[in-house]
Amino acid sequence: MKLRIESIRTRAVAVSMKRPLSTSTGALTAAALLLIDLQTDAGIVGRSYLFGIGKHNLPPIAKLVEAMAEMLKGDAVAPFDIERKLRAKYTLLGVHNIVLFAMSGIDMAAWDAAGQALGQPLARLLGAMPRPIPAYNSKGLGIMPLKPLVKEAAELLEEGFSAVKLRLGRPDAREDLQALREVKKAIGPNVILMVDFNQALSVAEALKRGRMIDDEGGVYWIEEPVRADDFAGSARLAREIATPIQIGENFMGPEQMAQALAAGACDFVMPDAQRIGGVTGWMRAAALAQGAGVEMSSHLFPEASCHLLAATPTCHWLEFVDWAAPVLQDPLQVKDGHVPIPERPGLGMTWDEKAVKRFAV
Repeated sequence: MKLRIESIRTRAVAVSMKRPLSTSTGALTAAALLLIDLQTDAGIVGRSYLFGIGKHNLPPIAKLVEAMAEMLKGDAVAPFDIERKLRAKYTLLGVHNIVLFAMSGIDMAAWDAAGQALGQPLARLLGAMPRPIPAYNSKGLGIMPLKPLVKEAAELLEEGFSAVKLRLGRPDAREDLQALREVKKAIGPNVILMVDFNQALSVAEALKRGRMIDDEGGVYWIEEPVRADDFAGSARLAREIATPIQIGENFMGPEQMAQALAAGACDFVMPDAQRIGGVTGWMRAAALAQGAGVEMSSHLFPEASCHLLAATPTCHWLEFVDWAAPVLQDPLQVKDGHVPIPERPGLGMTWDEKAVKRFAV
């Protein structure tokens, strides 16, 4: 079926989070999402969403999507061609940050429409079989007092997971160490634990805390300990700390991921669907990870990421959050520490329109 783009609509929502999340950079109490509907001439609607961090960021992203929609009106739903056209239009401004976010949202919606037209889930469209993807619970374990932290660790595991992520980056390293010890004690040795500093540390401080973590027996990975674009600093950490270093959620396109891999900046990578370039950018990044022999996980967007990881040769972990679940008719499910990929066509997402109205901003 040949599809052409008739229009692209955006709607902003702020979805209440069941578990507010505090990190070293701030607190999240609601998920600011931009819902995208790509209307085709065949009546098929491709859907995706973007994450704005704060709802004040959604209007400029929406304006970019709307401007790109005008450029694409009447064009074929062909993601590679769409990307080529938009990159040419935005070369001088720069295909980074929210420009790339907008392009990624359109790309994911286009792939969703293509999957629906063929009656196939995105994973199968990419040449992979839909299957359960290993997932860790990333919805909680923020920076909080120890007693509720320990309680939350148990609750997150009860949701069907055998792996969780703890946020670190408190002002005093000793406080981080205490939190790490208490959570390790609470979850036991058979649960996988990742930690995330959210770029909170200098290189010197990251070396200090990384060695402290090593001395405690390590964790599965240390995520983003230093500024996201400091590949030289991150490479030093990867060389000198025994625990694996994980980065990638802030890679702006596969080109920046290639630079990080060339610098030896990490042991693992975890691109973000809206920053890497949507489905199209992800598949290019997956080839880079395969070539470098580096395990590749996802950052947020589990509805799309489960499909993408199925087609990733070095598939590692799905980061699971349920932030979009309240506006979806059929949210993802978790079973035995895995997320089964839905067999529904495309990304398998349909909006719950009553909830969309309720959370509209």
